[in-house]
Order: sequence, then C-alpha cells, then structure tokens
Amino acid sequence: MSAEDRQSQLAREHKERQAKRAEQASASKRNVVIGAVAAVVVVAGGLFAGVTLLGNDGDNVKAQNAATSSPVPSETAAATPEPTFTADPTSTKCSYRKDTSGSPAKNVGMPPTKPNLKLKTMTITTNHGDVVIDLATAQAPCTVNSFAFLARKNFFDNTKCHRLATPENSGLSLLQCGDPQAKADGKNRTDGQGSSGYVYDSENLGGIPYTKGTVAVAQAVDAVNQNGSQFWISLGNETEQVEKAYTPFGVVSQGMEILEEISKGGWISNPEDITGDGGSNAPKIPVIIKNVRLS
Repeated sequence: MSAEDRQSQLAREHKERQAKRAEQASASKRNVVIGAVAAVVVVAGGLFAGVTLLGNDGDNVKAQNAATSSPVPSETAAATPEPTFTADPTSTKCSYRKDTSGSPAKNVGMPPTKPNLKLKTMTITTNHGDVVIDLATAQAPCTVNSFAFLARKNFFDNTKCHRLATPENSGLSLLQCGDPQAKADGKNRTDGQGSSGYVYDSENLGGIPYTKGTVAVAQAVDAVNQNGSQFWISLGNETEQVEKAYTPFGVVSQGMEILEEISKGGWISNPEDITGDGGSNAPKIPVIIKNVRLS
C-alpha cells in the first residue's frame, strides 16, 4: 500500500470512528479529543472527536513584545499539587515500546528505563521567549523521563506548534506542540500525526486538573496508553472539562503571557484537516521551539 493510499485509509477510518461516536453520544465541542493524530487517529493530546491538540504557522506579531520582557508567572495558572505518591528512586522503572500505528516518526531511540526523579523544571525556548514548566516528576516519572530523553536528543529543536484551539473553534483553549513533522501552515493535512517512534503508558490521570497552565501529553481518546512526543498546554479553564485521559506532567510557572498573546493572535483554519474537528488549526503567530531542556 502506498503512502498516499495509507493516508486515505487512515482518514476514512477516522471519519468512521467520528460517525460512530456521534451516534453514541451528543458530545459538546468541549468534548473534542486532545490527542495526537498518530497515523491511526488523533491531540497531545478538542477531546472526544478523536484529534490532536496541535497547531500551525502564521504571522509573527504581538508576541514579540512578550518575548522582550522577563517572564512573569501567571496568577491564574494552576498550582502543581502535592504528589499523590512518591516514586521510589531504587525501584521505579519505565517501559517504552515501539509505536506500531504507522504514524510518521522521527526515530531517536528509546529512553532509559530508569528515570531521573530529581528533575524539577522543563524550559521551552521559543522564538518568542522562554516558557518554564514546573514538573510533577514524582507523579509522572516515566513521562518526564521521556521528555528529558527527547530533549537530550534535540528532538524538539526547530519544530513548530501546530494547533491552537480556542473556545471559538474547538470549545477549548490550548496550544499543541511536539509533532516533528508539522508544517503549521494551515495547509498540511498530516499535521498532528508525527511521533517519536515509541509509546508508553499514561500516568497521573486526574492528579492535576486541566486548568490554565497545565501541561499534558496528547493522546487519541481511542488509543489508550499510546503516549508519545506531542503535548498540549491549557490556555484556559475550559479544558478542565475534558475527560481525564491525558497525562498531566507539569504546570507553567513562567511565560504564560507569551502563550496568551499567541492565542489572541488567532488561528489559521485548515480545510484539509483529516480529523474534521480543527486538529490542525495553526496559530497565526508562528510558534517555533528552538530548544527544550530539563533540569
């Protein structure tokens, strides 16, 4: 089967899943899937319609002002709660497996099985400035371990955040990134399908509310325990109503004002979006990840 035939098949299967879900429940737009459109469906992570929480490219405007000022913690961002458990550094081990969905991948190997439980922050350096995330390492050790591994491999360098969801287009507020293949131009129908080539199980479900500032892994609602490289950042409290199916692994502590300016800039609708529910609506203000580091 050619790549083009495979793509058509995936789109057709996705549409059939959407129709079936529509028959089973009259979900509101806030129940759109925050998933990663790995070759089969999807995000990170809308939430029940089976999409990916991602974005695309656009025009660079107001966010430049935010980038020149020193990051200030958002007063409305969620606070990282106390861990529901404490991972044992002597016995905690992680398991990762090959992604067999057929999604286009940027393969950089597999993370180590032993996580570093001392990691506290993840800094995402963008073309608009730094976004700092306080990590919930004790609650989601294998998720943090995966992001630390990908960061060391420069996996996220020069990638684009491909989805901007807003109350107007999805009933949600979030920015989705982490697809190494994304064009983020409002034209590429495969945005949201890229992956790291491996998957791992969900963690900490329900441990952190999906309120403004929460960072979680994108995953298709019908692909349980298929976490990868895509992630989303909640830009509003609407996302709190989403099903607790996406691993929350941190909360933005600095740089929220950068994301807010990007959201205000609007989005580019993608008429070729195979998800059918805005999974690849790109932010008009381009968001390019220059570097990710965990410390």
